[in-house]
Amino acid sequence: MIKLTHILRENESKKLRIFDFDDTLAISNSRIKVSGVDGKVFYLTPGEYAVYDARKGDTFDYSEFERLIDPKEIKAMTKVLKAFYNSRGKRRLTILTARGSKAKSAIADFMKKIGIPNIEIITVDSSDPKKKADWIEDKIKQGYNDVFFADDSEKNVRAVSYLKTKYPSVRWEIRLAKYR
Repeated sequence: MIKLTHILRENESKKLRIFDFDDTLAISNSRIKVSGVDGKVFYLTPGEYAVYDARKGDTFDYSEFERLIDPKEIKAMTKVLKAFYNSRGKRRLTILTARGSKAKSAIADFMKKIGIPNIEIITVDSSDPKKKADWIEDKIKQGYNDVFFADDSEKNVRAVSYLKTKYPSVRWEIRLAKYR
């Protein structure tokens, strides 16, 4: 009996469930201000920014991302998140966002408003897809072996998908979130 219990614990999965915030769980009117070398100024939504190819000399102002401007729930993905949130069993449930730490409380307030209080929110303060992949890889090194990841950015999905080849023994489910 003791041996069987020990074997079951060794094979027990350690679940990690990760959701991006912008354009995955919510849309908002927060935008990125881009100033080009030519003096032109324009604004990008998070979705536009995710696929924008920066030009040499572009400067970015992310100050609108310190707060949420008129956020709206993307119900298709929050339904998935709520299913994980309300299900039995042990798992780490996390929002992993490119936003900076100043946005954390606004995201937490929004999540509480839609019925998901007390969720872990990790801010990487960078649009570099490697930052999200590195955070996930760190958790795998801590023993997580069952990973669900949802993000609207193809670049982020590609960066995390690369980890599948590096960690083939991990159970993976990676979704490109599209709300439009």
